[in-house]
Amino acid sequence: MGTGSREQEFGQPGAMGGPQGSRHRQQDLPLRILVPTQFVGAIIGKEGLTIKNITKQTQSKVDIHRKENAGATEKAITIHSSKEGCSQACRMILEIMEKEANDTKIVEEVPMKILAHNSLVGRLIGKEGRNLKKIEQDTGTKITISSLQDLTIYNQERTITVRGGVEECCNAEVEIMKKLREAHENDVASLNQQTNMMPGLNMSALGIFSSGLSVLPPASGLRGSLSTPANYSPLLGPPSVLGGMYGVPSSGALSFQQGSTEQEVVYLYIPTPAVGALIGKKGQHIKELAHFAGASIKIAAPDNPEDPERMVIITGPPEAQFKAQGRIYGKLKEENFFTSNEEVKLEAHIKVPSTAAGRVIGKGGKTVNELQNLTSAEVIVPRDQTPDENDEVFVKIIGHFFASQTVQRKIREIVQQVKQQERKHQQMVPTPSQPSK
Repeated sequence: MGTGSREQEFGQPGAMGGPQGSRHRQQDLPLRILVPTQFVGAIIGKEGLTIKNITKQTQSKVDIHRKENAGATEKAITIHSSKEGCSQACRMILEIMEKEANDTKIVEEVPMKILAHNSLVGRLIGKEGRNLKKIEQDTGTKITISSLQDLTIYNQERTITVRGGVEECCNAEVEIMKKLREAHENDVASLNQQTNMMPGLNMSALGIFSSGLSVLPPASGLRGSLSTPANYSPLLGPPSVLGGMYGVPSSGALSFQQGSTEQEVVYLYIPTPAVGALIGKKGQHIKELAHFAGASIKIAAPDNPEDPERMVIITGPPEAQFKAQGRIYGKLKEENFFTSNEEVKLEAHIKVPSTAAGRVIGKGGKTVNELQNLTSAEVIVPRDQTPDENDEVFVKIIGHFFASQTVQRKIREIVQQVKQQERKHQQMVPTPSQPSK
């Protein structure tokens, strides 16, 4: 998470060095706080003595993102340590700010502000806000969370503001981070389990599951410039990762044709109560999603208001499908439409030419069975379908994101093979010669 000259890093070798430190860096969720810019000097101290004392006492590494967002009234601080070390460092920083505020009388109140990725915040809040209310009651604090409208596709962090005395705020930090870490650990476990199906492809780097995993740019980059290559995308990861999308081994992994512009249509079914969350206020979320993915995304009107699911029609080339569908799966998880221990499984429909349906099924169902065994998705090719006006039929796919994507790509591959064979066959059939006059 370090960004060299763009931030100041202070830390103890024991905090991030060695096996234990390495483990913290890779798996543990760091504590990120916002502090008023005018207090940064006091936190660092003369010749850095104050911050060095904090890192030594708490066995932590502290990144002060001081040079970002010039002129901003607040600066981010990232603390890497054990949960106890993070809490202790946070307490020391709050005490410094409290003393500085009392000495200078610049401000009357210095609330604690924690930054958290949006994908974790829903689980912190809890159903009907129960988790947050309990933390407030248990700690005697008042907690507010910044609006979803403040988010952009480049900044997915929300600000959790805690008001109360230093002691109360510190107690709240422990409880808030406990919930955030639980959500983060569940996401890491889920991602590790699912990516086993996709050898050679770094799914997390595509901006789909982003709760502090490797999808995120260095933490400092979330609220300022990145000291990373100019062609690094905070949504897509470094160019090398993007390159990995195109030459993945075929053993059940995805394979996109580079620069492919072939338009595909996927009909994805989401829970009806999730429609509002997907659209966002004044359609902001769905617009940003479509822009990010490079796809057209439309939500079909319900056939019946009581329908438990709504159809989302996604149109775009393979890469756009991948990104759009992945973000939708992630959004449903973030917004608690599935529990933390429950996999997000959705139903997707794709159309294939009726001439290719038999190949998708395979002799005696062999191909479709292999697809199901490979991916753990459910694949249904209804045999009694009447082809539509384009002589196409639906294939239904039910499964988690990675499984669904694998099936979609494999079926598209089969369809392309059938089309190529049909074209070859047509070229080989001799054209009847015109009768001479």
